[in-house]
Amino acid sequence: MSILNQNLLTLDFWKDEVTYAEHTMPTGSIGCAAMNISDEHIGQLIQLAVPLAAVVELIRDGTPTAEHFTVAKESVLQITQMMRTTYPFSLFDFPADGRDIQQIFSAEYTENAIAYIKAAQELGMAAVFDEQYKKGVGIVKLISELAQLGGTLMIFKHGMIEFAHKLHDSKRTPEGYAETFAKHFSDMPTLSLDNPMWMQLTNTTMQYVSAVMPEKEIPQLVKRLHYVSFVGMFRSDLFEGLCVGHAPRLCPICGKWFLTTDARQTKYCGGLAPGDKRGRTCRQIGNLKGREQRELADDHPIKAIYTRRMNTITQYLHRGTLDEQTAAVMKRLAKDKLERAIFDHEYAKGSFEAEMSQDALLNEAHMFIL
Repeated sequence: MSILNQNLLTLDFWKDEVTYAEHTMPTGSIGCAAMNISDEHIGQLIQLAVPLAAVVELIRDGTPTAEHFTVAKESVLQITQMMRTTYPFSLFDFPADGRDIQQIFSAEYTENAIAYIKAAQELGMAAVFDEQYKKGVGIVKLISELAQLGGTLMIFKHGMIEFAHKLHDSKRTPEGYAETFAKHFSDMPTLSLDNPMWMQLTNTTMQYVSAVMPEKEIPQLVKRLHYVSFVGMFRSDLFEGLCVGHAPRLCPICGKWFLTTDARQTKYCGGLAPGDKRGRTCRQIGNLKGREQRELADDHPIKAIYTRRMNTITQYLHRGTLDEQTAAVMKRLAKDKLERAIFDHEYAKGSFEAEMSQDALLNEAHMFIL
């Protein structure tokens, strides 16, 4: 069963590369890609997982029935259909017709799952390693993983985007990223249950394995990490990337995060520029319009809106009605919106001015600081 054999929450690290679902890419790519999943998609995933959360509670109590697994199957089918078209989950081979899910939730599998849950109530963790419950363990693990998918994605985005913006101003080396990391995450991790950073560490297991990496011909000794939450996996990959000089950056043209892998001040991604009829990349458009941006007059309507808002933020900060953290986030958001407006005339004529209002920026900043 491909969805059970491929671990949704496993990464292999080797040098400056990470392998996920048999696809190898620069370390940090998985975490960076997760930052681009829209809030709309995340909201849909959260709603689809509501029945799964109820089943998870029944599993913990040891009381699920075959009917409960039927309800779970419908949710899993809908969620995996969304994952098929959502990067980076689309790296997995989810059959379009959902036949793998149908087989996983067959009577044979669900009966084994119920037997496993009962055994776990009596034996504890020992039941997990009992081969006779292998099918049941797989179903329970899958339900638990997908039940928290949307919620952990939202936590990840809100927790990491503010930090990623700060990396824009870092020296683009492992040492520069480490300095920014230390300033942003100023509190040292402690061994307490109420420390979210520490909890991400406890939710991880690690082993070293000899594996033939994709596109490699000989075995490599790799560090394989298994996670119990998607937020732990994405955050780990992003931080491992920082250790080797890889960091996310927001493209001002398409508004998506992309991964930089060297010390060059790469400003634009290599993806297709939205709305460009000639099929040019954001990098090509950015290089062509760089001069226009540099020569933009101070009294240009777009620049005037930006300057006025920056002055207002500074005034609120001096009056004490804004704290320094919120003001810094608002200024970064305003700068990103200015750059996008310069390259996207439709955006400039449309929602740019409304998004640059004091209230709109403040609300958006609060979302990232949560």
